[in-house]
Amino acid sequence: MVQIVATAPGRCGIVGNPSDMYGGSVLYCSVQERAECRLLTDTDALTVTNDGETAVFRSHQDLQLQKDKLDVARAVLTWFEVDPALARFSLHLKTDIPMRAGMAGSTALLATIVGVMDSYLEQNSTSYHLAETTRKVENRVMGILCGLQDQHMAVFGGLNFMDYFGKEQLEQRDDEPLATIEPLGTLFPNPPLILANTGVQHDSGTVHRSPRLRWLDGDPVARRNFTRIAELARRGKRALIERDWGTLGAMMDENHALVSELGGSGEVNDRLIRAAKKAGAHGAKLAGAGGGGTIIALTENPEELGKALLSAGAERLLFPKPVPGLTVTQVE
Repeated sequence: MVQIVATAPGRCGIVGNPSDMYGGSVLYCSVQERAECRLLTDTDALTVTNDGETAVFRSHQDLQLQKDKLDVARAVLTWFEVDPALARFSLHLKTDIPMRAGMAGSTALLATIVGVMDSYLEQNSTSYHLAETTRKVENRVMGILCGLQDQHMAVFGGLNFMDYFGKEQLEQRDDEPLATIEPLGTLFPNPPLILANTGVQHDSGTVHRSPRLRWLDGDPVARRNFTRIAELARRGKRALIERDWGTLGAMMDENHALVSELGGSGEVNDRLIRAAKKAGAHGAKLAGAGGGGTIIALTENPEELGKALLSAGAERLLFPKPVPGLTVTQVE
């Protein structure tokens, strides 16, 4: 029996999101919570288990998406052209990342399955291509409108400045540049950040769709806002490196205001953001796509701010940290 285990972290956006969908730049940090995929060989049939749901796949028909918790595996198996009638392995999925919460939990889970299958099929892909493949599965197979930073953060982990110049069409053509990943985690092993999960679940593809359509139509407000959000990330990198928390916080606030102008926030997000600012946060904004999910706050007093956020209705607090990205290990 061969056992292959892959894990990958969730992520949170410090400043710049969601300009990755528009050829922009983002400043992101991983979270400590991780997703896992475990592959075991020498089974009687292709079996997948995720969060209490189990199914045996015996034909290509069984790989048709069902809008359930096993679709992440179906999509990856479809991408890698696995024949269920011949496959003799099982996939066991689990995650500590809050799902549909603006922390790319589904993408992290996808990345672990991609990593496991890449290892199982001995394709030996680079980290850049593992991230690109994960995004192709999410977009082309699952039909989810998404940017590119979720997949890169799941694969690379850490605290990174990432640039997506030349990738704004989201087509992932072979002549496009690869993303630029600049690791900053060694400078900030314990960044002054806190996350507050609202408990409200969302569909990031739905959240992204209207702003994306406005941008494609040449809407001047959408074009201006996403250009400015990308600029905030580039300037935010300097503020972070110089530990200029006041300036970085102001950039986070502006980032959120620009996203809100395009309808990307919501009442529950805004309530927690107001509570964070009232309690002394330098800045606060959406950690992901919006429509519920999670907010991120910049603070040098996370314990005190955490109490204020819980009092304002936060369901859960998390503490971002630069941790390793996708890791894949194989045991004979």
